[in-house]
Amino acid sequence: MKPRAVLLLAIVFSAVALRLLPHPSNFTPIGALALFAGAHFDDKRWAFIAPVAAMFLSDILIGFHGQMPVVYGAFAVIVAMGFLLKEKKTALNVTGASLVAATFFFVVSNFGVWAFDGLYPMTMAGLVTCYIAAIPFFQNWLLGTLFYAAVLFGGFAFLESKLAVLAPARG
Repeated sequence: MKPRAVLLLAIVFSAVALRLLPHPSNFTPIGALALFAGAHFDDKRWAFIAPVAAMFLSDILIGFHGQMPVVYGAFAVIVAMGFLLKEKKTALNVTGASLVAATFFFVVSNFGVWAFDGLYPMTMAGLVTCYIAAIPFFQNWLLGTLFYAAVLFGGFAFLESKLAVLAPARG
C-alpha cells in the first residue's frame, strides 16, 4: 500500500476514534473528513466511502438511528463539495467550504428530524421550532468542522510539503 493511502486510511480511523472518545456534543471531525476526502482521495469512490465508513464503524458502537440515510446522504454531498477544493485548497476556500458544509448539514439533518422523527408537527411552525431547537447543536458542529478542517487540511499540506512520497498521483 502506498504511503499516501496508508496516511489517508489512518486519518479515517482517527476520525472514528475521535467520534468515540469523550468530546463536546457534536464537536467531531466527520464533516471535515468528508470535505477532506473529496479534496484528497485520488479515487472518488474512496472519497465517498471514507466518511461513511467512519460514521458506520462508530455507529456500530454508538448505536444506529433512523436518521442514518439522511446523515450519510448529507455527508456524500459534502464529499462532492470537497471535489471543488481539489485544486484550490487555500485557507480561505477550506474555511468557506467548511462553513457551507456545516450549514448544509444543519439544514438537511434537522429537516430530516422534522420530516421523519415525529417529534414536531408537520407544519411550517413545527419546522421552524425544530430548527430553533437545533441551534445549540449547530454551534459545536460548526466549530468542530472548522477546527478539524484546519487540522486535516493544514496538517496534510504540511506533510505533503515535507514528504514527496505523499504527493497525489498525477494521471
